[in-house]
Amino acid sequence: MPHGRPAKRRRITPPLDDDRPSETIKSSELFARAADWDLEQAYAQKNRGKKNKEPTRLPIKTAEGRVQRVEEEPKGDDSDSFLGSGSEDEANNEPDTPPTESEPAIQVPLKQQILSAKEDIARLAGHLNEDPEEHATAFKKLAQISGPNSPIAVQKLVLAAQAAVYKDVIPGYRIRSYKDDDLGTKVSKEVRQTRQYEQSLVAGYQAYVKHLANLAKVRKGDEETLSLRSVAINCVCTLLLSVPHFNFRTELLNILARELASREATPDFAKCIETLEKIFADDEDGAPSLEAVGILTKMMKAKDYRVREEALNTFFQLRLLSELSATSSTTRTDKPEDDASKLRGRKVKKEKWEHRSKKERKFVKERKAVEKDMQEADAMVNYEEREKMQSESLKMVFVTYFRILKARVPELMGAVLEGLATYAHLINQDFFGDILEALKDIISQADAASKGELELDDEEITALQDVDGEEIRNRTRESLLATQTAFTLLSGQEVSKAASSLHLDLSFFTSHTYRSLYPLSLDADIELGPKSVHLPDPHAPKSSQKAANKVNVSTPILLLTRVLTSILLTPSQPPPTVAAASFFKRLLTISVQLPEKSALAVLSLLAKIADKHGRKIEVLWYSDERKGDGVFRGEADTVEGTNVLSTGSGVWETELLRKHFCPKVREQVASIDKVIAGLHR
Repeated sequence: MPHGRPAKRRRITPPLDDDRPSETIKSSELFARAADWDLEQAYAQKNRGKKNKEPTRLPIKTAEGRVQRVEEEPKGDDSDSFLGSGSEDEANNEPDTPPTESEPAIQVPLKQQILSAKEDIARLAGHLNEDPEEHATAFKKLAQISGPNSPIAVQKLVLAAQAAVYKDVIPGYRIRSYKDDDLGTKVSKEVRQTRQYEQSLVAGYQAYVKHLANLAKVRKGDEETLSLRSVAINCVCTLLLSVPHFNFRTELLNILARELASREATPDFAKCIETLEKIFADDEDGAPSLEAVGILTKMMKAKDYRVREEALNTFFQLRLLSELSATSSTTRTDKPEDDASKLRGRKVKKEKWEHRSKKERKFVKERKAVEKDMQEADAMVNYEEREKMQSESLKMVFVTYFRILKARVPELMGAVLEGLATYAHLINQDFFGDILEALKDIISQADAASKGELELDDEEITALQDVDGEEIRNRTRESLLATQTAFTLLSGQEVSKAASSLHLDLSFFTSHTYRSLYPLSLDADIELGPKSVHLPDPHAPKSSQKAANKVNVSTPILLLTRVLTSILLTPSQPPPTVAAASFFKRLLTISVQLPEKSALAVLSLLAKIADKHGRKIEVLWYSDERKGDGVFRGEADTVEGTNVLSTGSGVWETELLRKHFCPKVREQVASIDKVIAGLHR
């Protein structure tokens, strides 16, 4: 009898089918034959014994007198069976042969990958929602579900899931980074667990923000890659609106600033504009707005202010100084605090029924006084900090406006003038002289361009046109805005003192307004704002039919009425008799050819002028009271050259307006005549 281990018998591969010989399974047929697999039976028949199992049979004594140990044969071993004699563990330990070129690697279908990713995301998100401190490692696992080679659909799912998870789990405070000394100190188990969770949260959030920044930098690629970039930008906007107080706010704002530096009005660009405006409008703290304004102004300066005007218009949403609705005051507490104090007062009244000594009552009274002082001090500190941050934001905005005004950037002139007119009451008086000179230059260039006297070289002409050759500068609107800005500069100041001390002369702007009344009355778009719906001209070239993105300003007629109100109805600076009568006569003339709404606006202004300066303009109705000589010149460009007090002037326009098709226009004219008639009695 031979000694030693018996020879190993070769395993024979079973045939796949009874009527077909053994062959290699192709990867394409692998999933088609998956239904034939009996996984439960294979798992039940699996040998779970140890690899080197100790023999349980006792040794025997052979006929020759030697003691020999007999090895056990494995159960179920059948030489005729196709399972072979090798143990199952040996078969499992055999290395798998790599797939050859004829046998490609198994590829999981896209639907299966998406389904698997959804299940993993739901499981990890559920853990974080249930107890985030116990599953702090889930942040990293959630990011590892997709990789650079994962399908785009899976990457989108992971990005959106991370944004939703961080939006829910981020606390309402900023997490500071712990130093080595802090980590080495002895703390309780709960504190240590909280620190570990916070560090995991910050580390995962930082990696997520970096990943979003890398995706947002990609501007070229196929449609799927650009769609992934859009998802990343949407995630950035969601985080800025949801958790603007948390860490890495600067990195998120930098992503928005890089997108706003683009010259193309893409949907991602519009999304960033909407997000930034909402941040400015909803910011009650002031710190996010200050940081956003700083990043945005630096980006504009780096781009030499060659940006879209929508980026500059976001400053209109800032809650600056007086526009900021303070949540606290220096003289009184907030309404919720007042309610709380009332509740505390009621509680004290109930406690008075309890037996207290005189010393205890004195102690409670002193404690309430200290709490009140602390609340007022806290409210004052918060108000001062917020006012300081708003002042810094206002300073950066004005610096940007002045630089653009000095550089004469054509596509941003309207936005800058509107911004100066909006925040004119906040500008320091020391800058009035320089601003007025710049505004005069703008109006002079507009007048020269309207007369065809403005000479430009090829580079300046190219700068004033967009890619389709259309002029992007509306000089009429710029002139109105410049005039409005000049009068608004002094609206919030002591006009008489400011004008005398700074030697401010606004007669140039008054003459320009008087001179531009006739051209404005013939403008077909006088009632249309920049965002009004225009029907395209079928005969116009296609380049001029595109919708132009203009500044969201008022209509020209509304700007004109504001300017005329500043000229004629300012209480501290009443107009002379000649100026009041000349403006009234010309406004009455242009109201004949204005559209219905514009005519009503002008006549409403004339009614206010008649009510306030009736004695100065009643000479237009009664020629016997006129003292002027000469001939009336209605086409004159100056107030004095019109000679409105001569015998040739009159109010014949009222006879035409009494027969106007609009009943409201007829009523407005009748009210003006009634006011003048009441003065003459």
